[in-house]
Amino acid sequence: MSLVTLDIPEPQQLRGGWAAMAAVCAARGWNDSAYAEKDQWLYHDGGGNWACLRFQHGGRAVMLGHDHEYSETYYGEAAEYFQEEETDLLAAAPDWWAADLNPQPLGEWLGFVYGWDGLQWQRAAYDLDDGFISVGLVDMCCDDSFDLLRQFASDAPGLNGEEPDDEALRQLVAADGNITAALLGAVVPGWDIEAGVAAGRKFLLAKV
Repeated sequence: MSLVTLDIPEPQQLRGGWAAMAAVCAARGWNDSAYAEKDQWLYHDGGGNWACLRFQHGGRAVMLGHDHEYSETYYGEAAEYFQEEETDLLAAAPDWWAADLNPQPLGEWLGFVYGWDGLQWQRAAYDLDDGFISVGLVDMCCDDSFDLLRQFASDAPGLNGEEPDDEALRQLVAADGNITAALLGAVVPGWDIEAGVAAGRKFLLAKV
């Protein structure tokens, strides 16, 4: 059975929103909600739903994650634990997808594994809901309304009960990881801007 090609933004198109969310979260002291390491970007919503993008050589990457409510795919030990039929998330996949499928530190089970070969996203063929959409990663990174980012930023003390300005949010995402104190300060005044800038700029470390 062949792989299924997915309509998901390429890794570089995810960076601006992911970095902006990391900056906002770190500024308010939530350092493990969205963050970047040298070879991976990580995100969780605080409710057991998460996604991780792990980079490999040659411009390749693997996206893995799980939604504890909506992932109907049970892979590996999860199938035995929940006594469900296993979904082979690596069926027909090249070997490099399996280089690092450890769900830690964000979760325990895998609901989806997607591969980026430098040109396209693909996954194994199955008809079940794997939880990717409900995790909300694409909405977080690519939604022009910035609803999720606004929600995380709206109680910044310097906003005095007002929501952050749409243009300020747009500029923070458009910075594509090149976040400055001025850009972040316009969104979450009164929080730890230095910590937020540092967290956002870590997304520039990975070669995407």
